[in-house]
Amino acid sequence: MKTLIVLLGPTGVGKTDLSIELARYYNTSIISCDSRQIYKEMCIGTAVPGREQLEAVPHFFIQTESVHDYFNCWEFEQQALRKIRELFEEREVVVMAGGSMMYIDAVCKGIDEMPTVDEEVRRSVKEMHEREGIEALRLLLKKLDPVSYGTVDLKNAKRIMHALEVCLTTGQPYSSFLTGSVKEREFAIVKIGLNRDREELFDRINHRVDQMVVDGMEAEARALYPLRHLNALNTVGYKEWFDYFDGKFDREEAIRLIKRNTRRYAKKQLTWYRNSPEIHWFHPSQKEEILRVLE
Repeated sequence: MKTLIVLLGPTGVGKTDLSIELARYYNTSIISCDSRQIYKEMCIGTAVPGREQLEAVPHFFIQTESVHDYFNCWEFEQQALRKIRELFEEREVVVMAGGSMMYIDAVCKGIDEMPTVDEEVRRSVKEMHEREGIEALRLLLKKLDPVSYGTVDLKNAKRIMHALEVCLTTGQPYSSFLTGSVKEREFAIVKIGLNRDREELFDRINHRVDQMVVDGMEAEARALYPLRHLNALNTVGYKEWFDYFDGKFDREEAIRLIKRNTRRYAKKQLTWYRNSPEIHWFHPSQKEEILRVLE
């Protein structure tokens, strides 16, 4: 049976190198499942694989979209499935690697199609947040969609804003578009999770940020500073630089916060994955054990 190998895990754990080894072993291609590496204007700050890595095996969905364009989970699901099915015409195995939890779920389980949000509505919701704060968003969501209000993370302004955007664009509750049904796929899915000891993982994250700084992360963020209002740039590794450019703190503090917030994101990813009992967990060095499970 055709098989999609999903290689997942927290940021900085070592997914890129192992995904290339697996793709070489199975003589196949890699579907990138990273919601930020997909943007062509973002490179250093998103840890896009280097040229040699990208040339080692065919990669898809890396730097294919622009930060100016609206791209969401549903669109990724549609495009990724088309490419996966195309690849399955010539090979038995395809590797999908990345850490974007919702993108992974979109491909593996499916996602409800969301209506296109009106840009004027998006701007007005954003302005409301900036002018009145998150509490105003919560109150409006409670009024327009009590179901979503009862389930959404009320500390997550981005999630609240998205629900409001759908409510205001369609005139219907955001929750009415969520069926929660799992879509059947015509191929097998095997999930391999990579993890490391917490101290080891955090040390890798800290060192990777230091290397990004050496590689020109600050200059990349400065070039994108005029576009900081775009949703794609509300991202760890960029928004801290933007705050530094705005004079909120010094350069050293920006780097410290990037490390801290990246570590926090890694913990958030691991918490999300705990809800998936079908994941087979390994240390990245356990390549033989991983292959035994896949075989």
